[in-house]
Amino acid sequence: MRIPFDQLQAEFERVLLTLAFTKEKADLCARIFAENSRDGVETHGLNRFPTFVKFVKEGLIRPDAEPIVTGLLGAIERWDGNLAPGMYNATLCMDRAMKLADDNGIGCVAIRNTNHWMRGGTYGWQAADAGYIGICFTNTIANVPPWGGIEPRLGNNPFVIAVPRQEGNIVVDMAMSQYSYGKIGQYAADKKQLPLPGGYDKQGNLTTDPEAIRETQRALPIGFWKGSGLSMILDVLLTALTGGKSVAAITNSGNESGVSQCFICIKNPIMHEALINELIEYTKSSALVEPDSPIRYPGESTLARRQESLETGVHVNERYWQELLAM
Repeated sequence: MRIPFDQLQAEFERVLLTLAFTKEKADLCARIFAENSRDGVETHGLNRFPTFVKFVKEGLIRPDAEPIVTGLLGAIERWDGNLAPGMYNATLCMDRAMKLADDNGIGCVAIRNTNHWMRGGTYGWQAADAGYIGICFTNTIANVPPWGGIEPRLGNNPFVIAVPRQEGNIVVDMAMSQYSYGKIGQYAADKKQLPLPGGYDKQGNLTTDPEAIRETQRALPIGFWKGSGLSMILDVLLTALTGGKSVAAITNSGNESGVSQCFICIKNPIMHEALINELIEYTKSSALVEPDSPIRYPGESTLARRQESLETGVHVNERYWQELLAM
């Protein structure tokens, strides 16, 4: 079913206002939840909202908390998120990174003790929409095995790079597993197989069965050992920058709360858009595997889904929609 964007956002805000959120925080978080569903990332929009509410009620997310600056070094700032809502902290961090970039050409805000930011691409779009190059990454609870291992010891540790462009920002937003667990869960809920192998079953075989992967918790790292290494180095980098919880500490706590994140902005007066467009056109000139499946640059599908949602309504899972209305 489809719901008008404004109605979806209003329902999110209604619930958040009952949970001691200020009007400002409720509006921001509701907008991001609604935008995530609008852009087709339902796993971090409506579908994730009940978990967010549960964490608020359990005290893992503190609606009244505010982040603080704990360290300064030139264009780099260290923050403590004080377990405030992750979307709120992340938005403030990226805003601050942009201001630092105004003064230095580049700005970096590294934050510890924050919470899940939902869709990481939100903050890449935030930077690119304002004309900056944006880079950000986070750690998570362990849900990916290291290469050569069976048990989860690495996080999905989403990584985002966004470059502004008049014809449509270029935004890469990717987890360190072939499919994020949100996407695996969505396929499982829809009773569909994954398009490509996304993890291992009990027998140690690669599988497209999302339920089998959820059972073993053995998601496949992107690029096999390369994804494993990239996931680990992002966690190492976050730990070095923030002094906050690593994937190991987050996992040992039993909850995906108190995570660490980094936000980098680069201000470049000339983005060489003509050269970027030439690159995109060259990439798209390849012969197609499937004639009806065109090559798209990162972010292009998001823009198409966004336009569709605004014209016809945001696609929502009816069960989650009814759950939201009942809150």
